[in-house]
Amino acid sequence: MANERLTRKQVRRIVLAAQGFTRRPPAGVVERRHIARVLDHINLFQIDSVNVAVRAHYMPLFSRLGPYPCKTLDRASARKPRALFEYWAHEASLLPVETQPLLRWRMERAAEGKGIYGGLARFGQERRDFIKTVLAEVASHGPLAAADIDGHKGTSGWWEWSDAKRALEWLFWAGQITTHSRRPSFERLYDLPERVLPEAVLSTPTPTPEDAQRALVEKAARALGVATASDLRDYFRLSPEDCRPRIEELIEAGTLLPVTVKGWTQQAYMHRDAKLPRKVEARALLAPFDPLIWERSRTERLFDFYYRIEIYTPAEKRIYGYYVFPFLLGEQLVARVDLKADRQNGVLRVQSAHAEPEAPPETATELLQELRKMAQWLGLGAVDICPAGDLGSRLMAAGDAKIEV
Repeated sequence: MANERLTRKQVRRIVLAAQGFTRRPPAGVVERRHIARVLDHINLFQIDSVNVAVRAHYMPLFSRLGPYPCKTLDRASARKPRALFEYWAHEASLLPVETQPLLRWRMERAAEGKGIYGGLARFGQERRDFIKTVLAEVASHGPLAAADIDGHKGTSGWWEWSDAKRALEWLFWAGQITTHSRRPSFERLYDLPERVLPEAVLSTPTPTPEDAQRALVEKAARALGVATASDLRDYFRLSPEDCRPRIEELIEAGTLLPVTVKGWTQQAYMHRDAKLPRKVEARALLAPFDPLIWERSRTERLFDFYYRIEIYTPAEKRIYGYYVFPFLLGEQLVARVDLKADRQNGVLRVQSAHAEPEAPPETATELLQELRKMAQWLGLGAVDICPAGDLGSRLMAAGDAKIEV
């Protein structure tokens, strides 16, 4: 299949299958094995602290499996036998514990001041003794948060980390500590890897950087289905120097197949195990950090869907809203909704809704069903729809302004 020519419609189907959108949701209760099944497709859940609707790492499972107990994911990442751990992959992420050996090269580089941002690298060089003291504190009294360590208070604002927080983050980057769990406030509790990770993972031999990077590129290729070199590099945030040779090696091994995609200007690659379904019948709300859409230029190439998160855009300049969820229907992104979970009043608020130009007539009805399902999953008793946006009034017409779930 090398050098095969693919249409964008074919690529969308391959990508959606690779991301797990062609598998049927489980009929019963979602369990750890279902989480593992999703991770077989996407490898990780990106973590983000914004909780205006639901924290980002919970959404990919909902998008692919439907309603599930969030505590199932919490237990998998904080209780023995631990299935997930936190580290920097595609930003801060939850990953299967078996991935940890593949990221040790990144930890080793971080300990040398490489691959981390300049301020933290300088702190690591200048405050070695203090970092050792913090590590000893974690070893003696962990799990600990930055707020548990003396002298933790910052000087003038949440964005200014304390020295204790900097030390903990440096140690986290270097793999000398890891996340034990999180407090209800989402604050990390740190502990030693040997008290958190399974012995089978800790005793796994460390692969060479080249072997580890090759494995990560293959995981990215399997998750993406069809991808450019920049897409493959972005998935685990590899540098061009680390990624380019690994792509060539995977082509030589027959794992990656060069393909041409109509309308794409860059060379594309397809994983040899990628499947092309005859049709995809998906319906899902997607968090801004879902791996299907987190790389915005790729989202445009795949779906003709221009998407930017507008959290940091002044309210008067926002086009679609504060925290917007794209809506996948069938094989296309057909709409977007700005959502807020009003937990105090038990309502999922649709603050605006916009349809794409090619959205089918059933978009409002299908979206409303997914919104009801999301509200029920979040323990909210109703969906409250504002008519803002060109789809808002149609959503209201499909139900009521406030719909009990």
